[in-house]
Amino acid sequence: MTARIHFRGPRRYRLRSAAELSQCIVEASARRAMHGPRLPAWNWFVELATEVLQRQTLVALCMGSESVAEARRYLDSVVFHSTALWQVRITPVEMGKFRGSWFEDKNAHENHGTGNTESDVTVLYLHGGGYSFYPQGYADFIALITLAAKSRTFALDYRLAPEHQFPSQLEDAIEAYRWLLANGTDPEYLIVAGDSAGGNLTLALLLAIRDLKLPAPALAIALSPPTDFDPEHIGDSAFDWIEKRMLVRWADWFCDAAERRNPLVSPILADLRGLPPIYIQAGRVEILCNSIQAFADRAQKQGAAVVLETWDDMNHNFQMFGRDSPQSVEALWKIGQAIDVRVRGKRYAAGVVTGK
Repeated sequence: MTARIHFRGPRRYRLRSAAELSQCIVEASARRAMHGPRLPAWNWFVELATEVLQRQTLVALCMGSESVAEARRYLDSVVFHSTALWQVRITPVEMGKFRGSWFEDKNAHENHGTGNTESDVTVLYLHGGGYSFYPQGYADFIALITLAAKSRTFALDYRLAPEHQFPSQLEDAIEAYRWLLANGTDPEYLIVAGDSAGGNLTLALLLAIRDLKLPAPALAIALSPPTDFDPEHIGDSAFDWIEKRMLVRWADWFCDAAERRNPLVSPILADLRGLPPIYIQAGRVEILCNSIQAFADRAQKQGAAVVLETWDDMNHNFQMFGRDSPQSVEALWKIGQAIDVRVRGKRYAAGVVTGK
C-alpha cells in the first residue's frame, strides 16, 4: 500500500476515525481470508478503501443532520496521502467572487509560449463531495489528476450546500472559467474536469458556457457524474460505497425538489448539441452507472462527441484509489491519453504516443 494515513483535528474525531478504520481493517481482512475478494478485480486495498469510505460517509451523513460543519470536520480527521501529493506544488488563490488552488507538477519544465506542449494545458477541476463536502483528502486526488493530465490544474473551492444552494456552485464555476480566459488561458488548451458532484457541475458548466456564448474548452472530463437527480432513477449496488440515501440527502441539501428537472441540475434532460468533446469514466458496479450510460446514449443520439469508458467491478470514483489499484492506474493513464489525443494532438499506436 503506497497511501499513508494521517489523523488530524479534534481528538474525539481522530479517535472515532481511528476506531472505525481499525474495525474496517479487521472486518475486510477476515472476510477476505474466509471468502476471498468480494469482487474478482478487488485487491485488498480496494476492499478496505470501499469499506472505509462507506463507513466514514455514513457517519458524516448522520452528523450532518445536526451540523454539516461538524460532519466536515469529522471527514477531515483522517486523510490518506500518496506520494503524488509530494510531487505537486499547491498555491492558494483568493479572488473576490471565488477561491481555489493551483496544483502544478514540481518537476514540470517551463515551456511557456512554445505551442501545444504539456505545460500549456490547463485544467479547471471541480471536486466531488455531494456539493456539500470538500475534504482535505481531496488534495491527493487532485494531485493524481494533475500528474495524469500533465497540466496546471486550478481546483475550484466552490461554495457548498446546504448553506449555498443551486445555482451558487455553477455561478462560482462560471466566474472561475471567465477568470482563466481573462488571464490568458487559451481555450484550445483548456479542460474542464470533475468527479462525482464535480462531474455533474462540469456538465452544467458546459451548458452554461455554450448558452453564454463563451469560448468552449477543448475537452471536458467527467468521472462518475450524477446526470439525473430524480430519486426514482437512482439504482442500487451491493458493492458501491455510495448509497441511495446519501444521494437523496445531498440532493435535498443542494436544491429544491422543483429544480431537479432543471437541465443544469439533471443534464440528461438538456439539449446536448453544440458541446465540446466529453470523456466520461464510470465503474460498472456503482449505483450511478445506468444513469451515466443513459446520458451518454442520449448525448450520442443528439450528435454530441461523448465517449464513455467503464471498468468491471469498480465503484464510484474508483480513480481515487490511485497507485494502489491497477484499475485506477489504468483509468488515470486513460485520462492523460484522452488529453493527449484531443488537446495535444498526439496519437497512440500500440500504447505508445507518437507524433501529431
